Amino acid sequence: MSVTECRAGALPAADPFVHPALFYADEHEYLAGTLPFVRDALAAGGPVAVAVPAENLALIRDGLGADAGAVRFVDMREAGRNPGRIIPGVLRAFADAQPPGTRVSIVGEPVWAGRGPAEYAACVQHEALINDAFRGREATILCPYDTHRLAPVALTDATATHPILIGADQQRHQRRHKWRHSTDFAPDRIVDTYNEPLPVPAAAREFRPVATGQLSRIRDWAARLAWDLGLLVERIHDIMFVVNELVTNSIEHGAGKPRLWSWATDTALIFQTANLGHLNDPLVGRRPAAPGQARGRGVLAVNALADLVRIHISGRHTTIRAYFHRR
Repeated sequence: MSVTECRAGALPAADPFVHPALFYADEHEYLAGTLPFVRDALAAGGPVAVAVPAENLALIRDGLGADAGAVRFVDMREAGRNPGRIIPGVLRAFADAQPPGTRVSIVGEPVWAGRGPAEYAACVQHEALINDAFRGREATILCPYDTHRLAPVALTDATATHPILIGADQQRHQRRHKWRHSTDFAPDRIVDTYNEPLPVPAAAREFRPVATGQLSRIRDWAARLAWDLGLLVERIHDIMFVVNELVTNSIEHGAGKPRLWSWATDTALIFQTANLGHLNDPLVGRRPAAPGQARGRGVLAVNALADLVRIHISGRHTTIRAYFHRR
């Protein structure tokens, strides 16, 4: 069965959303899995987007030739450097722009070699949450995984976040792939597994007291930290906005006294808030804001501006950490 036949609904699942993982070992297998998927979707008259790292973006664009003009291309290294923004800013942004009832086809590759441990944890949670975010929608999101360069844990996790697994046929000259249902599919388990503690290092600076009346001072404090590290003015404005949203969210939705810390590593400036409050919606900050929505945009805005966001929920405590790369 071809990738397209799998996409077109030859599966017994009732859900119109199809979410396969495509395992590939080299450029040949990558193109053998992605090009027929894109071409067949275009032939069926459906909208197609390809959101993969730049080097693979070029491979697909060149392989499509004249067909490339009908495809929306997105560099995932830029648009998806924070995995928390991929669902609202890439996948839903494309799908929601299509007429209602239109089946959309997307090649999305958020996991690549070189992602750090914190980035990877966010990536695998993102892949698990796609299943909830698109449940019931006419969409197929094909996610390639590099079996040669990725760590074994990434390939194992992919079997838990994707209900369908596709591997290259041994007959490599054919444009056909073997698919199977994943017996390890357990996206909720993955979300829980990577709900990792976010300890504050001893060298972190804490701002006190954290209160609504201190927001102006908090923004100035964050700006000074960023300025001292030499971040660009544009990013300092982003940092001020993000820290303001983190603190406001912590005050409004938490209980007791929220806390705010900051520290720097060789690669990032980090801000973290913690409060007594249970975040019970794993898709918070990952749903696009509805037209006219006045509230509930805080974590969505943080995801849009920060280079990485991690959230830890433990009992009655919620911790949110935002990273800003030092370039």
